[in-house]
Amino acid sequence: MLRGIKAMMPVKKPYKIGLALSGGGAKGFGHLGILQALNERGIFPDVIAGTSAGAFAGVLYADGNDPENILTFFKKKTFSEFAKLTIPQGGFLNTLPFRAFLEKHLKARTYEDLKIPLYVAATDIERGKSKIFHSGELIPSIVASCSVPIIFSPVEIDKHYYVDGGLFRNLPVTPIRKLCEKVIAVNVSPIAYSEFKPAIKYVAERTIHYMSASNTLYDRDLCDYLLESNELSDYTLFDLEHSKEIFQKGYEVAINYMEHEKDHFKKDFPSFH
Repeated sequence: MLRGIKAMMPVKKPYKIGLALSGGGAKGFGHLGILQALNERGIFPDVIAGTSAGAFAGVLYADGNDPENILTFFKKKTFSEFAKLTIPQGGFLNTLPFRAFLEKHLKARTYEDLKIPLYVAATDIERGKSKIFHSGELIPSIVASCSVPIIFSPVEIDKHYYVDGGLFRNLPVTPIRKLCEKVIAVNVSPIAYSEFKPAIKYVAERTIHYMSASNTLYDRDLCDYLLESNELSDYTLFDLEHSKEIFQKGYEVAINYMEHEKDHFKKDFPSFH
């Protein structure tokens, strides 16, 4: 009888608030603006899942950095400072400068060192499936999650090769859904109109955008709150010159969303103000 009653009782989940951050290249600066707005209103995630740009923003935040402070890491940075042209062997650019950036700005060297638990999505390019990293060495999996195929060389981890997590899971709600009472998902790269440009760069970016956006449909239905906006669609994958502008637009998206959903936020998040 007691076992039957116990089976009927709801299982307490380890985390109250989970945050899932999508891929989106430089549009990921919008994640930082949204985090800033959430924090100002009393919302702090207990666990984070990130893909590509979301993994990048997520790891810097989970390491204990304030969103506005993270933005200062990119002051006067250009894309060329994050990648180095190489003889194509899986990609036109290698990621050594990106690794150096993470080594400089991250205090943590393993997932266990982070102040907030983090789940990172990458793609096993050999076996054709999504891989979620959550423990062990930190930097290689972050780099792998951000490694856009063809543009960047795949990253070798434990004798397997990984590329951008957005190929299979661009909005990583699934890895943390069962762990959290509530999940807030942020998609900085929804499908949006972009005027045609007769350039390989345009075609490549739009192709990557459509492929990654198409796999978000399932995860979108799993979250409790979904923040997304087409206002960021004008920015390209590697647009570091407008980081402050993208940050501000993300901030405004979150402020407007929370104002619209404030009754629900007050109910679900006691710390919300």
